Amino acid sequence: MRDLRMTVADLLAIKGKRQLTMLRVETIEEAAAADAAKIDILSVPPEIMVPEFREACPSCFAIPGLEYGDFVSAEEYARAAFKALRGGGDAVWCAASLGIIRRLREEGIPVCGHVGLIPPRRTWTGGYKAVGRTLETALLVWRQTKALEEAGAFAAEIEVVASDVAGAIASRTSMFMISMGSGADCDAQYLFAEDVLGTNRGHVPRHSKVYRNFAAEFDRLQKERITAFKELVRDIQSGAYPEPRHQVSIRPSEFKAFLREIEDGPVPSRGARKTRAKPARAR
Repeated sequence: MRDLRMTVADLLAIKGKRQLTMLRVETIEEAAAADAAKIDILSVPPEIMVPEFREACPSCFAIPGLEYGDFVSAEEYARAAFKALRGGGDAVWCAASLGIIRRLREEGIPVCGHVGLIPPRRTWTGGYKAVGRTLETALLVWRQTKALEEAGAFAAEIEVVASDVAGAIASRTSMFMISMGSGADCDAQYLFAEDVLGTNRGHVPRHSKVYRNFAAEFDRLQKERITAFKELVRDIQSGAYPEPRHQVSIRPSEFKAFLREIEDGPVPSRGARKTRAKPARAR
């Protein structure tokens, strides 16, 4: 029986034919919504790669991220990658050294690398800003791409690179190129769910597009929470809560027996025989 979701081979076969969709999600609920919306690829934190993930999201190609700095040696990266794949991942994102990426590939682990603006290495390209707008930086991205390709990565996220440069690179590499703010000529378009849903209260990148305002809805719900809690406090203080319907009752006869038990001592049980104390024998 054919798998519900795409494989690495499927992605590479699609390259250059049509663009796929990709989202970064943080929860199983978001993953389930992405699956229902027929999003093709998901970037996910490894923590949500539990059995419930694939129950909620059977169709999306999932790429858990091996966060840069959380691991040091190739063995640590490999161990984390195998764990992510066992949890339902289809590949791993990795921005570590080429040697580590090569080691993962040797183990048969599909790796998605990163070129252009690489957030954990942004100091080398001038911080959070576009890359590839000059000959020097465009060639830097090209060299990054070819190096990843030679190391065995099957895909690469290309972030905030001049669109013409990104398109030229995507058409000249065998890797599946995922555009985040790098134009429409790559193999997939990648956005964060927090931007799409409007939950990001910080800086919204230029390339992001907001489709809903969940932040306003969350604010409304928080106000409703506070109002509900205040009403509870008021009801308790006034005696309006609990009402009879919130309480458990006891039959009057049982309650009377209970009161006698705790006030007058034990009540003889039915059928119990009364015995007279025998007089003491004289010595």
